[in-house]
Parts: sequence; structure tokens; C-alpha cells
Amino acid sequence: MTPSTPTTAPAGTAEPVDSTTVPRESVTAGPGLTVQRHVRENDRISALSRDVLTGLSSPPRTLPPKWFYDAHGGLLFEEITRLPEYYPTRCERAILELHAADIAAASPVDTLIELGSGSSAKTRLLLDALRDTGTLRRFVPFDVDETSLTSAGEAILADYPGLSVLAVVGDFERHLAQLPTGGRRLIAFLGGTIGNLHPAARHKFLTALRDQAGPGDALLLGTDLAKDPDRLVAAYDDGAGVTAAFNRNILTVINRELDADFDIRGFAHIAVWNAADSWIEMRLRAVRDQRVTIRALKLSIDFTRGEDVLTEISAKFVPAGLDAELQQAGWACAARWTDPDGAFALTLATPASPPAAAPI
Repeated sequence: MTPSTPTTAPAGTAEPVDSTTVPRESVTAGPGLTVQRHVRENDRISALSRDVLTGLSSPPRTLPPKWFYDAHGGLLFEEITRLPEYYPTRCERAILELHAADIAAASPVDTLIELGSGSSAKTRLLLDALRDTGTLRRFVPFDVDETSLTSAGEAILADYPGLSVLAVVGDFERHLAQLPTGGRRLIAFLGGTIGNLHPAARHKFLTALRDQAGPGDALLLGTDLAKDPDRLVAAYDDGAGVTAAFNRNILTVINRELDADFDIRGFAHIAVWNAADSWIEMRLRAVRDQRVTIRALKLSIDFTRGEDVLTEISAKFVPAGLDAELQQAGWACAARWTDPDGAFALTLATPASPPAAAPI
């Protein structure tokens, strides 16, 4: 059913701020650590308001997965990575343990940029290997959460003396143009996060990176590979219910930040395999007819029993398809490594031809 109020932006709700209008602010957070802000609290609330208003105003209802990640959501995700069903983190770490030195040898750089860095735990394997080459000078963690970035940056500085850290607070869908330039850069986008983007958004993202890449730069991309659907579904619907709590946390964020009254237990966690698009879908399904009021948006929404809200896709790739997407965006596959079971891949790509037109 449609919401009971108009879908235009409510009075008093700020429009989201484009990256070109957000003044860059750099502060020295300690010796060797600089924090560069492109996102501030009012920007975050504005973006959340926009996404909720757009995504929930009419069926099919959707919410972007980035809103899982408040402080509690981050802890839940860390717990997910330790679950027996959730193989991607273990597989990617295994690749780095086996091949970090090969990656460093294939891309001798002075700057490592990590998009969506979080705690930068796996990144230390790359940092170790790049430091051993003798060329690494700078680490640039990039994420939307300044607190986690600052903590991770301080920890990195303590363990890697002589390395400078520039923590960039930004949204990788809006602020890629703000990445620091100069020198030779390895841009790491790990964890299979690229799979959370729809194909057109993936093309836009990869093209934006290619547009600013120099001849000495490289991209290290983590992707989950297509496999048995039962194993895929289990990774997103664990027996302990941690992923279910993580999925519902998006409603907790909306309740807190936008003064909403979602009944968290009024929505069931659903994970399904979409074979046609080769991705997992995480959904929240209304367990009964209910009305939700989001007071900050002056919005009321009626959900019918069985109605879904799509909260995340997680695309699974085959190497040939991934290479084609990279080529369309102006990248060429230089090397690829997988874990011993072939479940996950790290692909090293270098700038090639100019990007092609976005796929239809």
C-alpha cells in the first residue's frame, strides 16, 4: 500500500549534500595522522532521510545496506565474519596470507588506499607485504565512520612507525574524486562489497576510479565467486540468528535517527538466491499488517503481511564476467588469486582503455 502522506521531501528535512558542495576539512589527529572530512553528521542524517523517503514511499520497498552500520551494526558484522557459515572473510584472509607478497611484487606502490576500511584488520597483511618492498610511505583508510577510522589509524601508526596515515571520512558512492593523488597508488576494495552494487552502479563506481587512475596505479578488488546456492544462502541466514539481527538493525537505526516506531520483531529476516541476477537478496518481511510512522519525515507507511523490504544484494561473480565488467570500465585484469577452494577471488587490475558506455 502507498504511504498516507505525499512523497515529496518533508518540510524541515535537509536535502542531501553533494560532494562538490561539502567543504573539505582536514585536521591533525596526532603525529602522523590526518583526518580529512567530507561527511559530517548533518550530511549523514540528510542522506538517511532521502534514502528512507525514496526507498519506502512505494512498493517495491528498498533500503540501502550502508545503514546497517552504526556502532552496534559494526559489532554484529564482526560477529558474522566469525560464524562457521560465513566463509568470505576467512577465504579472503587466506588469499592474503598466501599471496600478499605476490600482490606487493606485482604492484610496487608508495600509497595504499583502502575503501570501506572499517577496522583495517585484513589490511595489515597487505601493509606488511608492501612495507617489505621498501616503497610504502602512506596509508589512506576511507570510510564513513570517523570514529572507527581514527581508531584504526592510531593502531596502524603504533605498529608501522614511519608510515603516514590520511584517514578520509567519506561515502565511496559520492566522494571517490576526493581520494588523494600523487605517487603510485594501490586502491583496495575488499570483502566482496562491490557485490552490494547493482550492475549500473558497479560500472559507475569502477569508471570513477578509472577516471582518476594514473599509469602507476592499480586496483585490488575482492569478489565472492558463484557457487552452490545452498552454501550461499546459509552464509546470509546463519543458524545463530546473527545475520537476522544485523538485517533488522537497519530498522533500529531508522527508529533512533528519524524518530520512527518500527516494531523490530514485526519483520522477519529473509535470504534468497536470485539465480537470474546471480545474487543473494536479503529482505525484511512484514509478519503482519502494520502501520509505521517516521515522525522526522512526517510519513506513515502501511505494510501488509508478507510484504518485503529489500535491504541488500550480494552479487556472486564468475571470472570471465568480472573481467568483462572491468574492461567496460577501462581496467584490465593483471592477475587473480583465489583461496584453495576457489570460493573467493582477489583481482589485481590496471588502467587500460578509456571506459565504455554504461551497460543498459
